[in-house]
Amino acid sequence: MSGKLLLLAGTAAVAAQAVLVPVPAAAVPEPRDRSVATLLTDLQRLYREAERATETYNATEERLKQRRAEARRLDAALARTRLSLHDSRGAAGRLARQQYQTSTDISPYVRLLLARSPQHALDQGHVIGRLARERAETVGRLTGGEKRAGELARRARKALDDQLSLTERRRRERDDVRERLDRVEELLSSLDADRLSALAAYERRGIAKAQRRFVASGALSSVRSPSKEGERAVRFAVRQLGKPYAWGAAGPAAYDCSGLTSDAWEHAGTPIPRTSQEQWARLKRIPLDRLRPGDLVIYFPEATHVALYLGDGRVLQAPRPGARVKVSPIAANPVLGAVRPDPGGKPLRRYAPPELPEGAGRGSDEGYAPAAPETSIR
Repeated sequence: MSGKLLLLAGTAAVAAQAVLVPVPAAAVPEPRDRSVATLLTDLQRLYREAERATETYNATEERLKQRRAEARRLDAALARTRLSLHDSRGAAGRLARQQYQTSTDISPYVRLLLARSPQHALDQGHVIGRLARERAETVGRLTGGEKRAGELARRARKALDDQLSLTERRRRERDDVRERLDRVEELLSSLDADRLSALAAYERRGIAKAQRRFVASGALSSVRSPSKEGERAVRFAVRQLGKPYAWGAAGPAAYDCSGLTSDAWEHAGTPIPRTSQEQWARLKRIPLDRLRPGDLVIYFPEATHVALYLGDGRVLQAPRPGARVKVSPIAANPVLGAVRPDPGGKPLRRYAPPELPEGAGRGSDEGYAPAAPETSIR
């Protein structure tokens, strides 16, 4: 992406409030002729489309990882079964030779008459009976092994076919993300410095207004302590401040929004789903007035963005391309709801929030404004 993309900002919270009059496609004004609110709305829409495509890509990537693991597991099981089958066939051959050498065609009565002694005849009969039982068991294992090998081979082929199909789907989704981000950069590149400054100022005013309204509504909780795992997730996330946003990234050098939250909770010892949509669908939902540090705040109606709650009306997030991991007001985006990765975790009796480095809240909340310089957060 161009350097200009790294020097821009906007806010979905403001764009969501903008009222636009539909304009015929042929009459759409050039970017320099659009109002700041309209530009912000356009940018917000493009970034939401890109992030939605990113989360779709992430979900496919997770399914692909699972299919690869399944294919490896099936291949290993098939190899073990084939080895066992080879051993069973060897055992069947040995039993066949033994049975040929110890024929069972002579009746037990005749064997008794011909034997050196009655006890020898009885012993020989026991041996023949044992061989017959072993043969039946070996044939059973051989038949079962052949069936199992056939089923494992069929499943392994299907896992490979699924893996190839998912790989192709991932390629298409990757291209879709890149195309949408190219549209963002195209729009941003058409704006001059004055328009970019106006956009950044509009963003700051909008976020401040949305945050005041959100706090005044009483939706946020009072001060609560996190669980032990929640504290670990928060402290890990704070250590990632200043790292760049990169779509599809889950650390350690860069993150997208759900890559950050899933990695934080992975390091806390509680693995959670990889994507924001799966986090919203599968984790325990909680009212906003019960938020505690470490909980996840989900944004937009499609659950396409997520941040980690720090407390005091602030979240830690990987905002959008062009921005860095930072602390933001909770109302920087339209809130959908909140989820708790560890609903059974007991809150700590004492909790001291981690100290945030200088510049932790600097930069864009949406990826449109000047991002925090690399040297500003250590």
